Amino acid sequence: MEADDDIPATFASPACFMHEVDPRYTGLPGPLDRQAWTDVDRWRRNERERLIAARLAVPAEMRARQGEAIAAGILAEIGDVEGRVVSAYWPFRGEPDLRPLLAEVARRGGRTALPVVVEKGRPLEFHLWQAGDPLSRGVWNIPIPAERNRVLPDIVLSPVVGYDPACYRLGYGGGFFDRTLAAMPARPRVIGLGYSAARLQTIYPQLHDIPMDLIVTETGTVRPAPQADVSTVRALT
Repeated sequence: MEADDDIPATFASPACFMHEVDPRYTGLPGPLDRQAWTDVDRWRRNERERLIAARLAVPAEMRARQGEAIAAGILAEIGDVEGRVVSAYWPFRGEPDLRPLLAEVARRGGRTALPVVVEKGRPLEFHLWQAGDPLSRGVWNIPIPAERNRVLPDIVLSPVVGYDPACYRLGYGGGFFDRTLAAMPARPRVIGLGYSAARLQTIYPQLHDIPMDLIVTETGTVRPAPQADVSTVRALT
């Protein structure tokens, strides 16, 4: 897709408000019980903290080897990248480092981008960036492209804190990723990635959660289980 500072602002309803929509309209099971959401939210916060602490406890050398295996798996999945835009991220809190993968995508004729947090409550933007381009500091001091060159990626690589067999992603809790997918005029191919140790039986997906197309770990690729759905909206005990 071509870089364009004037990409039309085509937005869907913000995913963070999906819990206020009648489930019959969305085609999803419901209704959403407020106590159930409170319980799920509390559980997610606890799991998020546990999983981040666990991955940070893994020796850096082992995480680096796992990251290399994940990058190889991603390259095998995405295939020919010539002329396509691949968005990844700057590694944060023990996430797999995909900067070498971005360099390989560029070598193969693709273009690469990083996500940018514009402000709280708004979808992410994606801006072209490759190794050697200038960077500035964004939210949480994460490096972002210094030059504004907005694109709509063909492939989005998204890190997971946790994941389940249905390829639902447990993120950092800000809602940026689901909000971004809901707002994009055309959905890209979305690949989650993380360590196999982050696998959960379920993340208890809610009405606003959007599953990945697949998830790549150092041990292989996870594709959505056919029987999986969002009927897990319930209170935790």
